[in-house]
This record gives sequence, C-alpha cells and structure tokens, in this order.
Amino acid sequence: MKKSIQKILESVIDGNVYSKNEYRKFYSVDASSYQIIPKIVVIPENEKDVVSTIKIAKKFNISVTVRGAGTGLVGSALNKGIILDMKNFDRLKIYKNHIKVGPGTIKGKLDKKLEQQRKFFPPNPSIGAFCSIGGMLGNNSSGSRTLKYGSMIDNIDEITFVDGNGKIITLPKDKKISKSILEYRKKIKIEKFPKVSKNSSGYLIDKIKTIDDAHKLLVGSEGTLGIILSAKLKIKNIPKKRILFIIEYNSIIKASKNCQQIIKTNPSAIEFVDKTTLKNINFKFDKNSKCLLFVEYDEKIKTNSKKLKAFSSGKIAKTLENKKEIFQWWRYRDASLHYSLKSIKKERRIPHVIEDAAVPLENLSKLFSLLNKINKKFKTKSIVYGHAGNGNVHVRLVAERQKMKMIKNIATAYFDEIIRLEGTITAEHGDGLARSEFIKKQYGDENYRIFKKIKKSFDPENILNPGKIISKKSTVIENLEKF
Repeated sequence: MKKSIQKILESVIDGNVYSKNEYRKFYSVDASSYQIIPKIVVIPENEKDVVSTIKIAKKFNISVTVRGAGTGLVGSALNKGIILDMKNFDRLKIYKNHIKVGPGTIKGKLDKKLEQQRKFFPPNPSIGAFCSIGGMLGNNSSGSRTLKYGSMIDNIDEITFVDGNGKIITLPKDKKISKSILEYRKKIKIEKFPKVSKNSSGYLIDKIKTIDDAHKLLVGSEGTLGIILSAKLKIKNIPKKRILFIIEYNSIIKASKNCQQIIKTNPSAIEFVDKTTLKNINFKFDKNSKCLLFVEYDEKIKTNSKKLKAFSSGKIAKTLENKKEIFQWWRYRDASLHYSLKSIKKERRIPHVIEDAAVPLENLSKLFSLLNKINKKFKTKSIVYGHAGNGNVHVRLVAERQKMKMIKNIATAYFDEIIRLEGTITAEHGDGLARSEFIKKQYGDENYRIFKKIKKSFDPENILNPGKIISKKSTVIENLEKF
C-alpha cells in the first residue's frame, strides 16, 4: 500500500514525497521523548499539494499529521501515516498593525523582520528563535509576556486552513461555518473549563464569544481540525522603554504567594526560576536564596516600579534598564530548560509529561506543595521554572530509573490534583501523546462529547492527526524512549 500511495502522491505533488528509511527516521522524533516512524513524508510546495495530500489520504484511509519545526515537547507532530512538513510555507507580509504569515515561517526570522520596523509579535516562547508559526498556532504558544499581551489565540484575526475533506476554509470570513462553531460554544459547560489565564488543552471553544472569533477554534487544535495555510496576526509597537527587576527569595512558597501582590502592579511579565537556573547566573546572590522572580514593566514605569518596591516581600537583587543588560538577563531565564537538562544525568531524566500545568494564581503555592508531595511519594526530585504570573510551572523530574508505569502514575496523580485546583493540564505546550488521554477527565463527559462532534464536523474520517486531543487509548507511555 505504501508504494501505491507514494506513486499517486508523486504524480500530483509539486513538492517532495519521501519514504526512504532515513527520512522516515528523521521525522519519527521531535523535541519530545517519543518516537513514531511514519510511512511517508510529504513536503508540499503550495496549497494544491496540501489539498491533494488530504484527499488522497482520505481515499486510502491513512493519517496526515502536520509538522512545523519539530520543537514540540509532547509528540504532537508524530504519527504513523503521512507527515506533512510545512517548511515551504514561509511567506511573510508586514502591514501597519498586522502581518500575513505562512505556518512554516520561523519565529526568529519574523522577529528580526519586525524589529527593523520597530514592531513585535507578542507571544515569545523561550525556543522562539527556532519554532514555526504553524507550531505555535497548533499549541496556542505563549511565553514570558503572556501576562500582558496574551497567547497566540489572543493575537490572531484570521486563519485559512484545509479541513479533513480537502476543503479550503477561511475563518471568520466563512459565516456559515462560523455560526456552526458558535452553536457548539453555546452548548458547552463553561464551569468545567480551567480557571486560568492561559490554556492549550482540548479545543479552546470557550474563547469564542461571537462569530468573529470562530477562527480561534483552530488555535491549540494541534492539526486535528485542519492544516493551516496562512494566518493574519496582530503586531504591536516595540515599547520605548522597559525595566526588569530580579527579586530573590529564601522560600519558593513565599515567592509564589508574593505573585498575587505583584500582579496588581500591572507587569508585562512575572517569571520564576529555582536554584538550578539561579546557580548558572553570573551574579552573587544571597547564599540562602532558593529562587528568583523576573518582573518586567514596559509602561508607567516609574509608578509601577514604586508599587513593586512596596509590594515585594523578596530582596530586589538587580534593577535593569539598559536594553543589552535586560536582554542578557532574559537569556538566563530562557535557558532554564538547558540548565535543567545540563544538571541532570541522562539516565536520571524522566520524560516530559507533567511539565506544563497551570493553576489560578491564588493556587500557585498549592501547586508547589503538590510537587513536594509527588516527589515524596514517587522518590523523585523536581527542577522548576516558568511563567509564575500565569500560574504556569514547567517541571523537570529527576529519578533513578524505574518501571515505565511510574510515569503514568505520576501523571495521573499530578493531573488529578491540578484539575481539583481548577487548573489546566497544559498551558502552552499542547496535549499531544503525553496528555490527550486526560482531556476527558479535565473537561467532563458533556464537553468531551462536544469536542468529538467538533472533530467529526471538520474531519469526518479522522485522518487529521488521530489520537491527539480526541483519544481512544492511553498514549502517555506508549512510544516513549526506554526508561
């Protein structure tokens, strides 16, 4: 079957079609700990190629999984059928207050082009220099300044995509489809959605208030509803001035509780790092310091800085106003993943599973207490950093090699408590293979039924990235590297 599909694809695709082992192995991994070897890799050259691939896949009942730059942490871009690499869709056109961009555009390239015009696109993942806009849309990516500027879903006006039937759709321009999405929105049980300021779990239909928001359904959908061809994104003027405060604390719980006061001062960012990152920064902190908060402002700087000094319960170690110095210190924060991996011997690393939960800010200290319980129960240690202002914590677990089942047990115990705290199992990295099986538990039976109806309406034959978001089996430890 593989050969016949390949020949059919090659006869109609202007781009490239590969099935040799070296290509299949290359596309069998991403930045996660999972591996799935696909049957075929297609690198489309144009919109027609994408439509043709989906129509052929539907005919032969083979899956199509879209891939950006492969920087995802939960295996969202991995599957057994066709992998559709959108790297040729790197078009970019800049207007006064928005951009038209293709999914293959790399965020680092976009940032450089915008900076030349004193503009910026707000979502800024720490891996931003390397990730693609399509991947960022698929995961509803965020970053350090989400607190003020929002996630991908808050910075988009329009999406053009191909659905599971091979039909090209532009939302919210297509009013018929936009109205049908709004009807789904009216049926959800909103009280079962996480009470958080950022979320990338399930279908984000709670963000749709009118038919003009219909395109937002595609954001965070991980290629399960359609293959994005282009997007219209909002851009902002680069702030004339920024100020960054580095605050040290002798207690993680104390720092997490202080965030509730600091957020009242309207910062653009409140970021957290524990001692693992702190030790890698070229600065002499107090020997009793356990963690840092990075607090940034880009407007009403004098007023807000004064408020911060009154509200802070930690010690302000650095006040940075020089652009180069601010950039350097943000690089320390953005390198937290690198520092955490560097500090853990490879044989003691536990694969990414619980690395991206978020809770309401008032429950952030409870999240850290929960981590202490997890560490005690499962004999693990944790390295922690993240977007404290959004209650979003990234966790790297360290343990002696144990049975694979332990990973699932940790995930189940952790997510049960996150849901009880009205949080989300993933705030910006997506569900993928790591968390899709827990979505029903998070949203409840009724909302999950609506999610399945949404999936069916856009992808009736279930060919678009099957097993992600709507999942019939447990995939949290299946296809993981040996542990």
